[in-house]
Amino acid sequence: MRMICGSYYWPKEDKLKPEGDDAHFICAQEQTIGVADGVGGWAKHGVDAGQYARELMCNSIMSVQNQTIVDPRRVLNEAYADTKCEGSSTACIVTLRETGVLHFVNVGDSGLMVFRNYKLLYMSPREQRSFNCPYQLGNSRGSDNPRSATEIEIRVFPGDIVVLGTDGLWDNMYPNEIEQVVLGNMRESHLAWLRSLDKDSFSPYSKAAQEAGKNHPGGKKDDITVVVGHIMVTSPVCSCVEDFVDRPLEIIWDNTKPVERATSAPW
Repeated sequence: MRMICGSYYWPKEDKLKPEGDDAHFICAQEQTIGVADGVGGWAKHGVDAGQYARELMCNSIMSVQNQTIVDPRRVLNEAYADTKCEGSSTACIVTLRETGVLHFVNVGDSGLMVFRNYKLLYMSPREQRSFNCPYQLGNSRGSDNPRSATEIEIRVFPGDIVVLGTDGLWDNMYPNEIEQVVLGNMRESHLAWLRSLDKDSFSPYSKAAQEAGKNHPGGKKDDITVVVGHIMVTSPVCSCVEDFVDRPLEIIWDNTKPVERATSAPW
């Protein structure tokens, strides 16, 4: 199996930071992708956290290319150790093994969804200390390190679709809305950007704010990064896609539940 990927990035409008705070990469040969979201709160200290996110992703690419068998945990460790600039960032790194195992590590509120038969099968947990305060990699005293990462392996099959994104996606579109985009036309994923500018919608960000006792009507104006991967058959020995559409979710490893080897039904 292989994962055929494409990406798109919408930086929020900011003349002082035209590149935004997000960064991402696709290493097609190594079947590995990643996203990072620099924490915008650094701006009040005169620091462009987008530089940290971009350096982290560049170092991730170098680590990926230096490995024979890509280990996302090792990629994150090495990239973090080599990133020296100020700032902090979330990070999610995903690799697909030839055996059909999707292995990812995540720090913060970036993350991924997996769809099977165009239905949401899995959504990765978000790491947040409180509302709008994600875990974040960085070199300052209050920042986190890769030991804080969630590490999960799930089994995927031909036909599955992986959507990897920063919080600009998850804060502006509900899972069922993303499911409808995948079911219809994936190029319409710019809907997240439109929602981020909508001052009247009850967005996921609005809902989370309300639950935290805060008031934030409308979407969240933010950088939005989306990487989409389509799991494809590469061997003529493989069965047709229809043979896998009813397979339930199989979690092979979850470091948040180290004693479990769980299989659960799709969402």
